[in-house]
Amino acid sequence: MSQYASRIAGSLSSPHRLRLPSLAGLSGRARTPRRVAMLSVHTSPLHQPGTGDAGGMNVYIVELARRLAAIGIEVEIFTRATTGALPPAVELAPGVLVRHVDAGPYEGLAKEELPAQLCAFTHGVMRAWAGHRPGHYDLVHSHYWLSGHVGWLAAERWGVPLVHAMHTMAKVKNAALAEGDAPEPAARVIGETQIVRAADRLIANTAEEADELVRFYQAEPHKTAVVHPGVNLDRFRPADGRAAARARLGLPPDAFIPVFAGRIQPLKAPDILLRAAALLLDHDPTLRGRMLVPVVGGPSGSGLAKPEKLQKLAARLGIADVVRFHPPVDQDRLADWFRAASVLVMPSYSESFGLVAIEAQAAGTPVVAAAVGGLPVAVRHGETGFLVPGHDPAAYAEALRPFTTDPSLSARLGRAAARHARSFGWDTAAAATAEVYTAALHEHRRHVRSRHV
Repeated sequence: MSQYASRIAGSLSSPHRLRLPSLAGLSGRARTPRRVAMLSVHTSPLHQPGTGDAGGMNVYIVELARRLAAIGIEVEIFTRATTGALPPAVELAPGVLVRHVDAGPYEGLAKEELPAQLCAFTHGVMRAWAGHRPGHYDLVHSHYWLSGHVGWLAAERWGVPLVHAMHTMAKVKNAALAEGDAPEPAARVIGETQIVRAADRLIANTAEEADELVRFYQAEPHKTAVVHPGVNLDRFRPADGRAAARARLGLPPDAFIPVFAGRIQPLKAPDILLRAAALLLDHDPTLRGRMLVPVVGGPSGSGLAKPEKLQKLAARLGIADVVRFHPPVDQDRLADWFRAASVLVMPSYSESFGLVAIEAQAAGTPVVAAAVGGLPVAVRHGETGFLVPGHDPAAYAEALRPFTTDPSLSARLGRAAARHARSFGWDTAAAATAEVYTAALHEHRRHVRSRHV
């Protein structure tokens, strides 16, 4: 076991290449895995999205695991224990088990400090595996680069393929930093490069993300698969409409309500919405009596350095009376916030997909978003919302202004948005992911056979 722990420690400081087989020319009978070890080191699928480091990836893992189990693929999710009171394992859903691994202090450990705990996390994963018969896990699916390093070693030790999903990439984030935001460290760049080389398959959210894997990390195009994330269409739907949702949330029935929902950090750029709102009021002072700007979410990441920064900005801009800050809410309540909104605003500097944009549209709400990452896939410009190039608050004010002058615009675009979102069901995403698993298993087996010929 110690050799694997020592390799984790060394892998963050020195390049290490693994030879990978060609994935072309697949032949023979392929099968889907029976059981998958899914890894999410830095954030638990049981955590509330919008708090700490929990966000779209948490939703992704939970929904994907549920749907994979529904089609006969059992999923065991390994995540770091954040309190001593947690049981070793929790059944999330039939066929989905969450395993809590002791690795480092339970509380007060920042994501940036987690690389030092990868040895302990790997040890915990190996201990769980040692309690099973050989061949218990058919495949490893890791999420985010920290999990990728554990997955790389686990897959190699167990003799199974590794499928990895980046979710975000250091080089992409560093190329589009918000002003004053801290760049991702070199250790992460090195780690991501190694994982790209080691993985049997890489799952990208969009074709653009697949291109970024090739461009920034020299990924082999033929081992990169595009699988769009899904949306829970039972939860995020227009339901009983905007008026009823506003009544439940205690919001004015006829106000213009542009909503920000997500983690409060420079990367997500909620400040741009506030600055745009101030510009809208400068242009039309009568809006003050009929505009409300809710910010739903909590400080996260680099936003924790100045958790009250956004409130102070609202005061400086003279709009504190129209801005309301709300803590993160559960998924059912979030669906109501989306239904209640005139428009969801996503001015992010980087988004691998932008799951929130699809959730809002599924609830019947249009989106004004930055034209970055996967958002041009999530939002159809001019049909389900508007995409804004760059991050100039004036451009966002211009995109929001038609909603203030044409009350029917939100409903009109919202109907198209709901239709558009229906093509992003999680069942489709799970089926596509299962196909990626099958291809990875088939190729891995072929490679093993060829080594013994």
